[in-house]
Amino acid sequence: MSTGTAGKADPPGQPPDGTTAAARKREQQGWYFYDFACSVYSTSVLTVFLGPYLTSIAKAAADPDGFVHPLGIPVRAGSLFAYSVSASIVVAVILMPIVGAAADRTGRKKPLLAAAAYTGAAATAGMFFLDGHRYLLGAFLLIVANASISVSMVLYNAYLPQISEPEERDAVSSRGWAFGYTSGALVLVLNLILYTGHDSFGLAESDAVRICLASAGVWWGAFTLVPLRRLRDRRVPDGEGAVGSGWKQLRATLRDMRRHPLTLSFLLAYLVYNDGIQTVISQASLYGSEELGLDQTTLIVAVLLVQILAVAGALGMGRLARTYGAKRTILGSLIVWTLILLSAYLLPADAPVFFFVLAAAIGLVLGGSQALSRSLFSHLVPRGKEAEYFSAYEMSDRGLSWLGPLVFGLAYQLTGSYRDAIISLVAFFALGAVLLARVPVRRAVEAAGNPVPERI
Repeated sequence: MSTGTAGKADPPGQPPDGTTAAARKREQQGWYFYDFACSVYSTSVLTVFLGPYLTSIAKAAADPDGFVHPLGIPVRAGSLFAYSVSASIVVAVILMPIVGAAADRTGRKKPLLAAAAYTGAAATAGMFFLDGHRYLLGAFLLIVANASISVSMVLYNAYLPQISEPEERDAVSSRGWAFGYTSGALVLVLNLILYTGHDSFGLAESDAVRICLASAGVWWGAFTLVPLRRLRDRRVPDGEGAVGSGWKQLRATLRDMRRHPLTLSFLLAYLVYNDGIQTVISQASLYGSEELGLDQTTLIVAVLLVQILAVAGALGMGRLARTYGAKRTILGSLIVWTLILLSAYLLPADAPVFFFVLAAAIGLVLGGSQALSRSLFSHLVPRGKEAEYFSAYEMSDRGLSWLGPLVFGLAYQLTGSYRDAIISLVAFFALGAVLLARVPVRRAVEAAGNPVPERI
């Protein structure tokens, strides 16, 4: 594939591959809908229901000391969910660079996106069968679904530099996140109605939870049809489409990335601070239910509040980036994240009002910090290497975010306190901010051979 020339922009309204503005707009609209499809998994499954529910199943199957024994290994029941998230990420680490390299070398992102999306959707729908003592089935389905969404996001994110011009990427990326949070809020409202009224529907509480979990998989699969209809594969120039073995592609990708040390510096910073973000997202409900003693209805309302405010937060931080640049805006959000964790550590039990205030703060920075990180990285990717480099980005976004859940799970296993687990995550935001502040992003964009936006 060809690479761009430093300092040269494409003609106005003309993206790198020559599509018209109208065609680009159509693809952007379809692209937004994959966030709309898969974000329900992240919200309803990973953030709200699965952590507390899988933990309750594991506790029911635990021995008198509170341990379960998957594969003969003693694991405290309260740590099973966090360890399963970490295991899913190890699987994703193996798959994502291989899939990303294959997508770039064949130009066939759509079939790979479809395979990853529908594998994850099927595993999520299969969570309907979690009952009794089936904690091993729950852990397995979580690993498959979480690894699948990570792989699919490699391919989804790789479309961003292909369907948008440099100056519009912050806005396009932020709209994608806003679509995702909108769908998450909508489905959470439906979940809340079903869960709180399960008696009137003739359902047990566990049945309502299993329906909420499975419906996320159905939603994910149904709305994935929209991007699959509107996004298009790009032709690979002759001689550049050969695909070797997966590990050969991975080694080639890593060798190529060494030629762009500033891009790697940003990835390192993102790896660290996003590890903290992903752990907060995945463990928040567990912290609320087990440490703060909040009921499931309170947790659903809190996450719904996050979803609603995240739409405004993603769009609002996108506007701030136009004035202050994406890097400065992200750094500001990391300060807010640190204050959120300190507040969570001090939060009293059985105090839903304070938990809602914390949820509102998370909502205001969650979407924006992630959307701007994605758009900023898109400027640092050499042209023609989108899926390969976004596989490395997704390893930072999801695939290498195994350390946070592992630290969280170990802290609880060793201390029996989720407060000790939550405060340990402050280090991820503090170190990530220091590393990001040291990245000269303008020079990084130029080194990647891309035009430098006025504000970045």
